Amino acid sequence: MTRKIALVTGGSRGLGKDMALALSKKNIDVILTYNANKDAANEVVASIVANGQKAVALPFDVENLAGYDDFLNRVLTVLKTHWATDKFDFLINNAGIGATIPIADATEAAFDQLMNIHLKGVYFLTQKSLEHVNDHGGVVFLSSGTTRFCVPGYSIYSSLKAGVEVFTKYVAKEYGSRGIRSNIVAPGPIETDFNGAAIRNNPQMKNFLASQSPLGRVGNADDIGSVVAFLCTEDAKWINGQRIEVSGGLNL
Repeated sequence: MTRKIALVTGGSRGLGKDMALALSKKNIDVILTYNANKDAANEVVASIVANGQKAVALPFDVENLAGYDDFLNRVLTVLKTHWATDKFDFLINNAGIGATIPIADATEAAFDQLMNIHLKGVYFLTQKSLEHVNDHGGVVFLSSGTTRFCVPGYSIYSSLKAGVEVFTKYVAKEYGSRGIRSNIVAPGPIETDFNGAAIRNNPQMKNFLASQSPLGRVGNADDIGSVVAFLCTEDAKWINGQRIEVSGGLNL
């Protein structure tokens, strides 16, 4: 059986780490990226190998669009040396940063940084990667529950994520002839170190957000990774162009 391979950006910690581990449990090999913490990335690789799958970690600065071609060349090198191929099957656009910026305090510099990471970078990494994705593969994007409901301070971040939601449908439309599926997962509030571990470090915020969910809690990383992994399996072969909110029913 041909091994499936997923490329997960930002796979060394938080949601991306759980995505990488969840994919390996679905018998999918993983190339994961990290920005600075090589040791953390290597720990994820070791866990994936312990699950019986292959894995490699590569450095990748999502904000540096000028480095995308070099990064994809490294991906191709790793594919040849570890898998004897020049293609992979799934692109998981996960890497990102958080920032709480009221509209009145927004600056062009902050806007441009978030745009490069969350929209422009995602667009062009996807564009450049798709020629290396096998037919009948897929792309999974990450959005946010805050494209459906508003959280003060998230106007830039959420507007960019809304743009990615539209782009998701265009990828599904333009690459469907190759059997490539494109979907976007929108987490609700998750207790990770994202955005300075805002939820974890603020019990009052955490309790409030938990009270807004019918299930009475905020999310954990492993609430998201399993959904992303599912979208990369044959069980999800007829799911395409969809926004899937994974928020425990927040703000119904």
